[in-house]
Amino acid sequence: MDEDDIYTKDGTVDYLGNPANKRETGTWRACPFILGNECCERLAYYGMSTNLVVYFKYHLHQHSATASKNVADWGGTCYITPLIGAFVADAYLGRYLTILCFSIVYVIGMTLLTLSALVPGLKPTCYGQDNCYATRGQSAVCFVALYLIALGTGGIKPCVSSFGADQFDDADAAEKKNKSSFFNWFYLSINIGALIAASLLVWIQERVSWALGFGIPALAMAIAVVSFFSGTRLYRNQKPGGSPLTRICQVIVASIRNYHVEVPNDKSLLYEITDTQESAIQGSRKLDHSNGLRFFDKAAVLGNSGDVKDSVNPWRLCTVTQVEELKAIIRLLPVWATGIIFATVYSQMSNYFVLQGETMNTHLGKFQIPPASLSIFDTLSVIFWVPVYDRIIVPIARKFSGHKNGLTQLQRMGIGLFISIFSMIYALTLEHMRLRMVKRHNYQDHEEIPMSIFWQVPPYFIIGCAEVFTFIGQLEFFYEQAPDAMRSLCSALSLLTVALGQYLSSLLITIVTKVTTRNGSPGWLPDNLNYGHLDYFFCLLTVLSVLNFIAFLLVSKLYTYKRTVGTLR
Repeated sequence: MDEDDIYTKDGTVDYLGNPANKRETGTWRACPFILGNECCERLAYYGMSTNLVVYFKYHLHQHSATASKNVADWGGTCYITPLIGAFVADAYLGRYLTILCFSIVYVIGMTLLTLSALVPGLKPTCYGQDNCYATRGQSAVCFVALYLIALGTGGIKPCVSSFGADQFDDADAAEKKNKSSFFNWFYLSINIGALIAASLLVWIQERVSWALGFGIPALAMAIAVVSFFSGTRLYRNQKPGGSPLTRICQVIVASIRNYHVEVPNDKSLLYEITDTQESAIQGSRKLDHSNGLRFFDKAAVLGNSGDVKDSVNPWRLCTVTQVEELKAIIRLLPVWATGIIFATVYSQMSNYFVLQGETMNTHLGKFQIPPASLSIFDTLSVIFWVPVYDRIIVPIARKFSGHKNGLTQLQRMGIGLFISIFSMIYALTLEHMRLRMVKRHNYQDHEEIPMSIFWQVPPYFIIGCAEVFTFIGQLEFFYEQAPDAMRSLCSALSLLTVALGQYLSSLLITIVTKVTTRNGSPGWLPDNLNYGHLDYFFCLLTVLSVLNFIAFLLVSKLYTYKRTVGTLR
């Protein structure tokens, strides 16, 4: 191996801050510790959150609506705090230290939550299994623990997938090829943790004790920290590049100040440091100039002389790479926006799919199936489709497309959006058939109708398949197309679509309820779905999904991929 091939060329360093040695760090040798951390963290998260509404209702003695709202607020916070963690990682600490520090906060939160369900005085007072009362102080301890967990997960979610991808050198063709495969196995590890949580831990919480049901996730999170820390010597670390928000504001301000300046066609007349392969942003490769969004190029236009003083005011003159960072973010936003409708469809699995299931026959012999437990088929679908995609679909697609990953990231995301449409088509068809049975046999006031809940399995399975294409495609796309020093922040943006999808679902429900309940009508979404038209609501989501898919096709056709210049070493 030549001297130049010993070290990575994407700017990564080892745990001592030295250039990362290819033979001793990164690649798949480092990934088991990262994947183990993610699997345990997701087991902890889903093991604690999946059944949380039941704990609020029956142990903190909250009304159903209050419990649902509290869970929704907390869940939304868990997908907004990644913006905080991502900013800290990209600007100051780097991904490794951010994950480690926020994981410790996570463990503290999980430990406190376990104590709130175990220690007398902290845990609610119960008179029987489902007759519990919690004081304000006891409820406060529980919520402090939960929001510590929300803060902890905010530092982990946007960083782990990016940190795992950092283990593969972008400048090495063989390693870069494996990076796409990493995202597949990363998402698989998430769902293995979720599978254990949704099956075993939910049963322990309801049949054994909540203290043990929270204690096991706390232990899993402690194992996650140990797993992550154990791989320290093997990791490649990307240096933090300073505040990305400051750099974005500098470009905007400089562009406005230079609004009267004409952008030259010769890109050599735009400012960029030339004495090194590295850009002015620490740990970031230079980005090549692109022709779109030319207004922001005004921030990089040199004076008439073309000379640059020793000291440059970044609020008046920015490098081409800094300008291209802002352009890259702006170009990502339309693609990012198309993920919100998909997240809205995805959220139905924990919303109206469950309510629809409650009206159907939930018995299998003497065993009663909780409608929410059908989400396990979504997890099983992901576990099935990830290896199928990675080992079968990619090699076949590679033969036809010639692309090293079989499909481009945008093609992969588009296929997932298209597949998700069929989950809504099936759901509205099933609901239409269910309502026809209700009307034909006058089952309006029956709690269950003689239609098996297992008719709901296909939409869960279809959404799981769509996840493998869209969600994993998003992970890879936002990592690859993000500027080097903004990768955590862009990963946080992709997570934000989940929160916005949930909020959009809530908004649609509010609007539909208000519009359809005029003049004393029960509306589409009454408490008793037998009197409503849930099929119309699913039809609305189908139409929105189709329109969203068309919008995605237009956006992806116009998208311009970022181009890096050279390497860092």
